Amino acid sequence: MSTTIEALVEALPAYLRAQRWAAASDRSITGVAVEEAEELVGGRPGLTWALVSASFEDGSTARYQVVVGLRAADSHERFLEGKPAAVIGVVDTDDGPAVAYDALIDPELAVALLRHVAPDEEVQRVRPLLVEQSNTSVVYDERLILKLFRRVHDGPNPDAEVTRGLADVGFTHISAPVAEWRRGGRDLAVLREFLVGGTDGFHLALTSLRDLYDSRQPPAEAGGDFAHEARRLGQITAAMHLALADAFGAEPADAGTWAAEMADHLARLRTTRVDRDRVAAAFEALGSVTEAGAAIRVHGDYHLGQVMRTDAGWYVLDFEGEPERPLEERRRPSSALKDVAGMLRSFQYAAAVALREREFDEDEVELVDLGRAWERRNADAFRDGYLSITGIDEVLPAAGDRDRVLDAFLLDKAVYEVAYEEANRPAWVEIPAGAVERLLAPA
Repeated sequence: MSTTIEALVEALPAYLRAQRWAAASDRSITGVAVEEAEELVGGRPGLTWALVSASFEDGSTARYQVVVGLRAADSHERFLEGKPAAVIGVVDTDDGPAVAYDALIDPELAVALLRHVAPDEEVQRVRPLLVEQSNTSVVYDERLILKLFRRVHDGPNPDAEVTRGLADVGFTHISAPVAEWRRGGRDLAVLREFLVGGTDGFHLALTSLRDLYDSRQPPAEAGGDFAHEARRLGQITAAMHLALADAFGAEPADAGTWAAEMADHLARLRTTRVDRDRVAAAFEALGSVTEAGAAIRVHGDYHLGQVMRTDAGWYVLDFEGEPERPLEERRRPSSALKDVAGMLRSFQYAAAVALREREFDEDEVELVDLGRAWERRNADAFRDGYLSITGIDEVLPAAGDRDRVLDAFLLDKAVYEVAYEEANRPAWVEIPAGAVERLLAPA
């Protein structure tokens, strides 16, 4: 192990706790060990890649990928200004003291990493995406986007695997793969075409809701009605599910297996914000479904923030699944209604977030009712579009069981969201917690 890596180990726990992609802000890291490391660029600026294993006080571990930039400790680089969370610290190296930081915010090193992944690509401009998410992305020349996976597991990453499979069967509503970086059977990064001019579905929905709340008119009459987009998104979603069945196969589903998985997931969650007995009883009822349809590969974390609208239509992004679930579970075939439930939950999230933007007074019942009317209108439009696609019935539960399966996945998703928000965005936890109560209420 190089002296650089040895010096970094001491500084990494605090750095990892500050990264949203590490999901460790509410956990105590007891130690970090380097599993693999390689110096990709020597000298200054230097670029070092490493897989590190973090140990937590509850006995669990997690493997992270870090790419570390190194420059002289007395350098003053503008790209470091205003980004304290990206700085790992000053470390002693064989070349003297150096400031260590996330290499992806350094334009020169971001290009060096691209050349390592795709040696034939020539680029001029670099734009790191600074939004907080479970991975880190960099845009090159507004035509390519590199996604570096931060949580690295043994075996294929679902995002790389599913995108590759969909491209192979001709599904075009994805960002087309350009190159992949794999090492030891693990996916480390993917390079794809960048969707120029795209806007994610969540921000489009918020725009529609701002018009709604400003006008205080019914959703169909307010400016920026989202229902046409929701219907088209439902159609693309159904086409994606048929392509997934084509790419990875379909098998007879067992609703009892889904019920057991939901119960296992509930048992693993640390949250105390949900009534576990009532949730468990709702999951158990799913086991009585006898015609559950097909089990297929699904998106797994499907919501408005995972779809992009461009002039050419809707595109689906990020097939990695819910980051808090084990990799094996995320790759396991499930019901197509799992994704439908995720998108329907997202409509409720959008309505609630748009209200919070207005510093909304909870006594203002009119806006609450308008938000729920917007949610119902767009959920109905999404479902109508979804069910209009020929062949989708073949992978869905029988019509008489469909709502029961969907309700179970809606509840499973809302419970997941409660735990996720508690760990990452505590100010938002009331959104899914309220949804859990509504889903458990008698019909």
